[in-house]
Amino acid sequence: MRQNEGSLQSLIGTEPAADPAFVFDGAPLSRTELSRTIDQTVAWLAAHGVGKGDVVAIWLVNRLEWVAILFAAARLGAIVAAVNTRYRSAEVAHLLRLSGAKLLVVEAAFRSIDFAAILADVAKADVPALRKLAVVGADAIPAHWPCVRFDAFDRPYPPAPPPQDDVDVPVLLYTTSGTTKGPKLVAHSQATLATHAVSVARALQLSPQRHSMLAMLPFCGTFGMTGLLAFLAGGVTIHVLDAFEAAPALEILSEHGITHAFGSDEMFRRILALTDLPRPFPRAQVFGFAAFQPGWRELAAEAEARGLPLFGLYGSSEVQALFSIGRPSDAFADRIEGGGWPMSPEALVRVRDTETGALAAHGVSGEIEISAPSRFLGYFNNPEATRDAIAADGFFRTGDIGRLRGDGSFVYETRAGDAMRLGGFLVAPGEIEDELKACAGVADAQVVAVDLKGQARCVAFVISAQDLHEEPPQHDVLVARLRERLAGYKIPARIYVVDAFPVTDSANGVKIQRNRLRTMAMERIAAE
Repeated sequence: MRQNEGSLQSLIGTEPAADPAFVFDGAPLSRTELSRTIDQTVAWLAAHGVGKGDVVAIWLVNRLEWVAILFAAARLGAIVAAVNTRYRSAEVAHLLRLSGAKLLVVEAAFRSIDFAAILADVAKADVPALRKLAVVGADAIPAHWPCVRFDAFDRPYPPAPPPQDDVDVPVLLYTTSGTTKGPKLVAHSQATLATHAVSVARALQLSPQRHSMLAMLPFCGTFGMTGLLAFLAGGVTIHVLDAFEAAPALEILSEHGITHAFGSDEMFRRILALTDLPRPFPRAQVFGFAAFQPGWRELAAEAEARGLPLFGLYGSSEVQALFSIGRPSDAFADRIEGGGWPMSPEALVRVRDTETGALAAHGVSGEIEISAPSRFLGYFNNPEATRDAIAADGFFRTGDIGRLRGDGSFVYETRAGDAMRLGGFLVAPGEIEDELKACAGVADAQVVAVDLKGQARCVAFVISAQDLHEEPPQHDVLVARLRERLAGYKIPARIYVVDAFPVTDSANGVKIQRNRLRTMAMERIAAE
């Protein structure tokens, strides 16, 4: 078929390209076979009433059906809403209601996830647009809605209508990380997705002959989907994990000589912990990581010593993952920092002082603003939120704090909501957390800002080390140590020892609930 410039279909036709395009659960899939499955899925969707502007929600793990439905929806002018497999009933209902999905493609079962039980807690009245479920792996599941089996690959369906030509309308909806009012839906077009995929492939200089990728992040998030599309654009074979587990990831990395992979710091920590080999991945070239957990610098140093080169990244649902990355020529300390160099030569990054509103000079922290071909179309059916997020000149206000280096790269420091203005200065919590973790008896630390008698102060939570030979951390000792290392305005007003931090599972890893930590801090201070 004709491949429109900027379409998702154009990514498959990259020449020269490696075959297979994908390896799912050890089974190779050529590019010709991939195109055929997409054709079959286009016919299946059309036969079930999906057309231009209709929304199809996908609630699947990483499998061929996910890719085929996305590409097929693009051909029909339909829209895919990505549902995180970690979601439960309230979150699924919110996404279905907000997107207006008329069809939900869902797993019959996967490991311990009972999709039918979760859907049983979703009231039909809460999702009035939903008409039907398409079940992968079974004929039906117990549900309030009619079920059909997703059998696009098993039987022929009547030919679909001609493909849509508009690559600039919404085709994929990601969820944001969420607020108390529920996550927004970030709309991307074929053009924003495909253009960015090509930019990443070029920036990484991908070669079908020299490179291979392990896809271990969920397709429902931009981190997983961007890597998938970029390496498809680069003509590189992609080995897919249906869901991350360290043992099968280690096996694929080792047996297939994987050169590229992307994941969270925790993923790579778990993989490295399973092997005693000093340099287990001799072909590793670029392993990009997002730092969600404390101790990521120590992890990067260990990985480097064992021949696993980690590269800091930056991205978001709004500008897509892999927006930027460190370079091999960067000093190690710079290369592992979040941020790096934009993948697209057309991308522009600036930093705005959050107090004055003026653009910040190099080296000065402020809110990161981005203009790039990878920028989203807007928040789906939410023009007010879109207006708030986009500056008059088209730059996206990221809500992230960082600084420009002055050489074309930048550093991501923290979320704006997490950044603390102490003593008149913006302070990243990680700076204080790293110092606390260097203290004897401290295994982990988190720092948040609170209002204490009208003054912004920080409060620390620490987890004791499990080493029986070390004394539990003492407040006065920790404060004295920090006073030796940090400016006075960075010293925590309180340091509390806890057994664990409150966390939330997301598509890309486990994240600390910093808002909950702030509440805990205020409750404890009030109790005093």
